[in-house]
Amino acid sequence: MTFSLHPTYDDPRTAELVERLRDYLDGELADYERERGITPAGRLTRADLEPVWRRSRELGFYGIHLPEEYGGQNLTHRQLAALKEEAGASGRVLSHCVLGDMGGPLRAGDILKHATAHQLDTYLLPLVRGKRACCFSLTETDAGSDVRSMRTVAVRDGDGYRLTGHKVFSSAGPFADFAIVVARMAGTGEQEGDKPQFSAFLVDLDSPGCRVEDGATPMSGEHIESDIVLDDCHVPAANLLGEEGKGMRIALGRVTTNRLLHCPTVLGAARRAVKLTLDRTRTRQVAGGPLLMLQAIQHKVADMATELYAARSMTYAALAALDEGREVHAEAFMCKLFVAESAFRILDEAVQIHGKEGLTQGNEIEYLFRKIRMFRVLTGTSEIQRNGIAKLLAFQH
Repeated sequence: MTFSLHPTYDDPRTAELVERLRDYLDGELADYERERGITPAGRLTRADLEPVWRRSRELGFYGIHLPEEYGGQNLTHRQLAALKEEAGASGRVLSHCVLGDMGGPLRAGDILKHATAHQLDTYLLPLVRGKRACCFSLTETDAGSDVRSMRTVAVRDGDGYRLTGHKVFSSAGPFADFAIVVARMAGTGEQEGDKPQFSAFLVDLDSPGCRVEDGATPMSGEHIESDIVLDDCHVPAANLLGEEGKGMRIALGRVTTNRLLHCPTVLGAARRAVKLTLDRTRTRQVAGGPLLMLQAIQHKVADMATELYAARSMTYAALAALDEGREVHAEAFMCKLFVAESAFRILDEAVQIHGKEGLTQGNEIEYLFRKIRMFRVLTGTSEIQRNGIAKLLAFQH
């Protein structure tokens, strides 16, 4: 893999998909955002998002990674990563809607294979078609990295269950129709030595006993999070996802794959930061010449590009191994760690080089800095990744 801020691909299919996606992101979607005045800090509505879901579906991008039976193109992990990287590098606010990251097929994850015919017809196929949206509700205030300490409880009740608890950081919650909620089964994990059992449920967000509240605004400034408050909320037995007691396995299923596939989006954002920084240093005049002619600045952008190349290379190497059917548990931890830390260093230098502009709200570099800083915590902190790497190394012979 060679270095480029405008990658090309030897695989004709990947090259064609990437080119078509770039055209959509830089053309039609850019025009749509400009016409509607959509900004990263604005409050998105279903009226903003549904046209993008539908249009992305028409163009073949929404749920493109899925098997053909669900309307996808059965992409390899590397092909999907290339598209996610382009979305991240585009600078489009709604880029997360194009492939289905925000409330769509990518957000639903791998639950399709656990769904019944009723669940597919009622929830998941409409989701794939851009007609419904979901959020994933696992995290609680005191159950982040240690998700097994969650307090949301499910009690069996006749022909269903009653759920009580408070979920936070449910991305896409403000415009979702239903949530994938994980809860501890009542009566399990309450005594010392008793192992808790967890189940996953499809919960309609307009159900009695279910409230969607404004979530905390993350440092990125995006209004995409909700709290899901459950107060004796009845969920039909038909909405149990998979087997009772197997919910955590479903929730954390494909965790290695998902950990890896978060990286290309961040790599795309870091790639955009490098490009914006180069553009700025070529045009800003200092002491009678471009800023880029100063050796101190040259060294900084050289380091930024080198970190990007290293992070991107290791990520795609791990994805290639995954496509070959090999286990990449350690590599996924390593990629998440290195991409998160490298991207943060790249953005930190980008802010430094941009000077006052890099500190000013409304400047894209300032926004990207806040956005990228979050990745060192989200989807598993850097410390959690290090724990995973060390644990795997300890058992290698």
